[in-house]
Amino acid sequence: MANQPNNPNESIPVSNPAPSTEGNIGSVPVSDAGFSVAHAERYTTVLPWKETFTFMYNHNSKNETQVIDVVDSLLGQEFQQTGLVYQKYCDAMNDLTKVLLELLAISLGVDRKHYQSFFEDAVSMMRCNFYPPCSANLSGALGNGPHCDPISLTLLLQDQVGGLEVFADNKWLAVPPKPNTFVINIGDTFMALTNGLYKSCLHRDFVSNKVERKSLTFFVSPRGDKTVSPPDELLGKEESRKYPDYKWNELYQFTQKTRRVDAHTLDSFVAWRSSSDASN
Repeated sequence: MANQPNNPNESIPVSNPAPSTEGNIGSVPVSDAGFSVAHAERYTTVLPWKETFTFMYNHNSKNETQVIDVVDSLLGQEFQQTGLVYQKYCDAMNDLTKVLLELLAISLGVDRKHYQSFFEDAVSMMRCNFYPPCSANLSGALGNGPHCDPISLTLLLQDQVGGLEVFADNKWLAVPPKPNTFVINIGDTFMALTNGLYKSCLHRDFVSNKVERKSLTFFVSPRGDKTVSPPDELLGKEESRKYPDYKWNELYQFTQKTRRVDAHTLDSFVAWRSSSDASN
């Protein structure tokens, strides 16, 4: 598991272009997509060198063409085949998510279906990333600066270019790409769902100055109004709660409107939420 750096100055702003949704993050389909202007001041020191295409995926939708419909509405009918590919990919990620959640539950000694049930109506985010070659002169450009994903699980499929690093044993380690292999990261919300037994993974992305890099990222998140709370089995008589209950949409909105995603997002959210409650 990756650990957080001791030096908070290592936290570099990360670009998180996000789709616009109507109301709750769980609303589907997406009405629009594009680049977010949230926390624009971060771009004065570090440039996010990437382009992304992002849309939502409802795990429990009865609409078997939900992704096709979104791609069609955003890009036009000439991209229907692309939509079909992404539909099949997201459906496969849904199946993989179920397996991962069962394995994680078994590893924790809780009911093997506990997390599957919690995420059965999940609304996840699919992001297609393109990192063009970056001139060596632009030393301030990164694909993504050091951060922990605020979501629950990240399912990453990367090409063979490389660039992903994780922070472990107090140092940055490269994650060399392997063909037909997924990289699975634990996010802040799953850390809260396990009362800190699983740690969120601190990572960053570098861009190449010679070749483009591409990746597909599937961010698993609960439905926006779901209360994030660990199962009772993980809370012994002397085991204190490390994080308060919260709704996933609260954390998501915090990352969009209040504080950028970094190495300490969940702790910052808890502190902000406590101060907000105290002031009310």
